[in-house]
Amino acid sequence: MAADIHPSAIIEEGAQLGDRVRIGPFCQVGAKVQLHDGVELKSHAVVTGDTEIGEDTVIFPFAVIGEIPQDLKFGGEETQLIIGKRNRIREGVTMNTGTKGGGGLTKVGDDCLFMTGAHVGHDAQVGNEVIMANQAALAGHCIIEDKVIIGGLSGIHQFVRIGRGAIIGAVTMVTNDVIPYGLVQAPRGDLDGLNYVGLKRAGVARADITALRAAYQMLRQGDGAFQDRAQRLSEEADSAYVREVVDFILGASDRSFLTPK
Repeated sequence: MAADIHPSAIIEEGAQLGDRVRIGPFCQVGAKVQLHDGVELKSHAVVTGDTEIGEDTVIFPFAVIGEIPQDLKFGGEETQLIIGKRNRIREGVTMNTGTKGGGGLTKVGDDCLFMTGAHVGHDAQVGNEVIMANQAALAGHCIIEDKVIIGGLSGIHQFVRIGRGAIIGAVTMVTNDVIPYGLVQAPRGDLDGLNYVGLKRAGVARADITALRAAYQMLRQGDGAFQDRAQRLSEEADSAYVREVVDFILGASDRSFLTPK
């Protein structure tokens, strides 16, 4: 099926539109944009820059996708934004392309929900099934792993990593890395436990949840520095979930960690 384009939309020469693409009133699509099959732009959406949007993604009114980074070091170099499949990008969302210094690519996975006014900064890497609630914001260079939930009005500092399955409460500023399956809340982002609700909803086995609970207690109360506790934990971890937490802590990072209170 050919694309369905409203007469008031502006499609610049060079844009690539797949089958079943629908473009509503007063939308603008740039010359370097690629919209895969089934993408829908509702009214007044702007997609610009070197931007690729995956199948069946829906973009709601007044979203601006693929504009240049909010970075004073950006010098007009060619950079990209790649968005995966079946995402829901709600009203007023902004997503920027990358920068040369950050690798030149901002990337979003599949099946994510970006609620009203959410922002994805330059060079951020967002996994699959991520939810960003209203007005949540990612600064540049953040790494957000799969199945993370970020509450409304929360801000994630540049270069922060948030591990798989973590949840960030509303109105929270996160300035350091968050372990997988962590629960973060309070205005300055305290690591306040594990995301047990998310683990249970995901069908994680009771034995693995018990192992994660024990690992968290060791990280919270063990001897030595946080990294030392993680290193000792790595020597005895027999759960894949605990191993994931340990590998995350011992991996490369540009920030320190939120540690258990």
